[in-house]
Amino acid sequence: MIGLGNISKAFDGIYAVKNLSITVGKGEVFGLVGPNGAGKTTTIRMMTGLLKPDEGTANMGGYSITDEPLKAKAILGYVPDRAFLYEKLTAREFLTFIASLYDIEKQEALRRIETLTAVFGIRDIEDELIESFSQGMRQRLLFSSALIHNPEVLLIDEPFMGLDPFGVRMLKGFIGNLSAKGVTVFLVTHSLHIAEEVCHRVGFINKGLLTSIKSADEFRTIEGGLEGLFLSMGD
Repeated sequence: MIGLGNISKAFDGIYAVKNLSITVGKGEVFGLVGPNGAGKTTTIRMMTGLLKPDEGTANMGGYSITDEPLKAKAILGYVPDRAFLYEKLTAREFLTFIASLYDIEKQEALRRIETLTAVFGIRDIEDELIESFSQGMRQRLLFSSALIHNPEVLLIDEPFMGLDPFGVRMLKGFIGNLSAKGVTVFLVTHSLHIAEEVCHRVGFINKGLLTSIKSADEFRTIEGGLEGLFLSMGD
């Protein structure tokens, strides 16, 4: 479902990401981890079409994000690390607006909004202005908006930012349910212990280079787990 082929991106002549290749299958949860400035967010922004690779290709469900952006984005959901939300809209109004961008019929949109706000625990505040939302509630709203069109691929940058322990537990379970339904999930996270719990494979990136990819069977049997592998990257 996701195919990254030797993608590279440089800023002012310095590579943020260089010759990165990753393939992620249908229903797989793939995590990308690395130190600050390693190229994680640049990678995910190239996957969404927000940044154009200088070299290489990024395909979502067989569609090139640069050559066939509308087809690729139609099956893609994206939860950024920093989001722009319309502060003067209510959550319901915001989700209705997002649904309209995907040409979802009004009654179907309302049904999906009711389902998603219930799943993410914001139904009780869906008619309140977004400007009154906490960081955790905004994160839940972002997930609702990213999933309203039933995407086949979900890209998430720091998914657990601002969530309380109940929100983290809810989201871990939800990611597992999406995977079981065949949704491909690609997440960037600093939460190594959570990545251990939800990811089928984890890739390590440092200074723009993919240094290794480990399966769950591999990193769960290594002493120190993902944390030990992550710390060894600086050796």
